[in-house]
Amino acid sequence: MTATSSFTHRFQPASAAGAAPLLLLHGTGGDENDLLPLGATLSPGAALLSPRGQVLEHGMPRFFRRLAEGIFDEDDVRRRARELGAFVGEARRHYGIGAPVAVGYSNGANIAAALLLLQPETLAGAVLFRAMVPLAQPPAARLERRPVLMLSGLADPIVPASNSAKLCTQLTEAGADVSHTTLPAGHQLSQADIALARDWLAGLPHAIAA
Repeated sequence: MTATSSFTHRFQPASAAGAAPLLLLHGTGGDENDLLPLGATLSPGAALLSPRGQVLEHGMPRFFRRLAEGIFDEDDVRRRARELGAFVGEARRHYGIGAPVAVGYSNGANIAAALLLLQPETLAGAVLFRAMVPLAQPPAARLERRPVLMLSGLADPIVPASNSAKLCTQLTEAGADVSHTTLPAGHQLSQADIALARDWLAGLPHAIAA
């Protein structure tokens, strides 16, 4: 566990060639350890970079502030996305890795979506588990067919279907190549989520994985 740009994080170097590094972004109350097993399952042998969110909500780490359930402090979203983007750049130089594919769950998926819209150059793509719209009116972004997998839950009590559909539209209109699947699940991840994400990551073009 190390701290770079004030982000406490874990880094696991790649043990196999050809897999894109993964940026693992936990949900509310998680930390830099939470998604390491998931990352290893989704892309065996990939380098894993897993930071801890710097915002505390009742003692629980998050990546940005919210005003209420589903209502985000968008000024803070923008600030925290810039800070996370700077951390990723510094970590890439320090560890000698390429642009990562974000794997974010819930709050982590939301900050990953914000990174795509605010700093498209930071990520090679993203897997967004249970993501919501992070910015009501995002800036014009050029994602140039950046691959994005969105996995939503049909019975998710936190993320309305209309919200995830709006995020899909935002990313698509920005030029991303979005695959959006709604599974018969709630907010928690299912085995179907894991299987779909693993297959999607395995099918990324070599240019991204290099």
